Amino acid sequence: MDFYLLLAATAIFLCVVFNRISHRLGVPVLLAFIVLGMLFGSDGIVKIPFDNYAFAEDICVFALIFIMFYGGFGTKWSAARPVAKKAVFMSAFGTVLTAGLVGLFSHFVLSFPLLESFLIGAVISSTDAASVFSILRSRHLNLRENTASLLEVESGSNDPFAYMLTITVLSLMQGDITRAGIAWLLFAQVLFGVLGGIFVALLAIKFLDRFEFSSEGFNGIFLFAVAIFSFALPEVVGGNGYLSAYITGIILGNRRISKKRSLVNFFDGLTGLMQMVVFFLLGLLAFPSELPKVALPALLISAFLTLVARPLISAIILAPMRASLGQIAVVSWAGLRGAASIVFAIIALLHPATMSNDIFHLVFFIVLFSILIQGTLLPRVAKLFRMTDTSSDVMKTFTDYTEDHPVRFIKFDVPENHSFANTEIRNLPLPPETLLALIIRGGKRLVPNGRMKILPRDTLILCGKAIGQIDGVNVYKKELEFGDEWVDKPISRIKTGDDLIIMICRRNKIIIPRGGIKLRDGDILLINDALHASKYDSDTDI
Repeated sequence: MDFYLLLAATAIFLCVVFNRISHRLGVPVLLAFIVLGMLFGSDGIVKIPFDNYAFAEDICVFALIFIMFYGGFGTKWSAARPVAKKAVFMSAFGTVLTAGLVGLFSHFVLSFPLLESFLIGAVISSTDAASVFSILRSRHLNLRENTASLLEVESGSNDPFAYMLTITVLSLMQGDITRAGIAWLLFAQVLFGVLGGIFVALLAIKFLDRFEFSSEGFNGIFLFAVAIFSFALPEVVGGNGYLSAYITGIILGNRRISKKRSLVNFFDGLTGLMQMVVFFLLGLLAFPSELPKVALPALLISAFLTLVARPLISAIILAPMRASLGQIAVVSWAGLRGAASIVFAIIALLHPATMSNDIFHLVFFIVLFSILIQGTLLPRVAKLFRMTDTSSDVMKTFTDYTEDHPVRFIKFDVPENHSFANTEIRNLPLPPETLLALIIRGGKRLVPNGRMKILPRDTLILCGKAIGQIDGVNVYKKELEFGDEWVDKPISRIKTGDDLIIMICRRNKIIIPRGGIKLRDGDILLINDALHASKYDSDTDI
């Protein structure tokens, strides 16, 4: 046991080191994890004997829950909304068309059995969220026309469709399902998957709104359980757990949740570990000596998928929606295959249906080709079609995007004999460029207004220009867009309820708000939601 723990720790250390090296070389880090697993495997240097496909499936399915959940949690819906229609059509119809075209190619060109050909198409029909997210983040690939958001939503949501196609074709191969059974299978997968995701998300939101954890770490533990529950609940009734986990993630990720920054850090680390585990384990499971046997058909399928099927499908779906040639080209090239395809291949391998091809190593080779060639060249393709955007930051398309603004919070208690005591807020001699953001009185949070009096033993929280944050303040960011009801109105006329605008960022200029200042299109507001913050805990989600 101690020996295997030592090996596991060593593998994780090496994955972290490979992360740095692969970034410098411009090679996707997930490829490094797979190669490292192959080096540790039976045909590698360490020669760890491992061929337990059932165990690998269980571990990978568990890991994919969090990859799918965080894929939704990290997708910023306000950025994705303009391209949501394109993304959904690519996710649903694109997956089906990919499976069909690859199936026809495998059958008529490679002479594979018909159903087995469509099984291969189904298994590799989805783009991989982990691969796409990893490249967009690590390479800071800023894309025009909201293309990054399009790719994020498509890759994050199409694995469930590929899973449904895989299960359907396997059932047809075994001959234990009718047309009515197929219709019900697909209907139940989508219906219960969607309803399960919405139900679990709303339940979690209601719980978080009413219950306060004694320790910040329990928020992460709670959402850890929510992710598992969102997968398991629909699976019990025949729904699609992956679809449910993604929907739960996207709803929760786009809500104002207390201590969201700590949750982002928790799931970012957890998902990173899960990606390491999945890709390393799949590499460990592979036998490099078997790859030459499937190299020719795998290369042909990869070439057809990359150069024919994906571009054709992208054009058919996106061109009628007035997508530019550059966007179609980038979306076509960004159809990376990844861990989900290999996991679905393992599911097929363990199924009782009889197959004539080594589907695991065939799909494994296709994934290697996709990550190495498409993943490495994606930034160059984007540049070639002039789709890179140096004026934007791709990280803003994720809900975990945080940006440092020069604002600092200062807290102090008002003594009995202080000059502030029994003074109306509007008459306080505050320093220039500062604002009273919050009053804590007897354990209660009060949003200040000009006529309110400061009482002895009040705790005052001031904000001003600087970098920092303070406990007890929950700040979120609101970016004003054309048509927003706040645009062209002075702050004094805006009804913010219990919230308080504490800073305005206008064209890289910091403005401390006053009642007469008019808000403009493009302003970024920092707003204090103190009454909904957990007591004395900061969630400066800016």
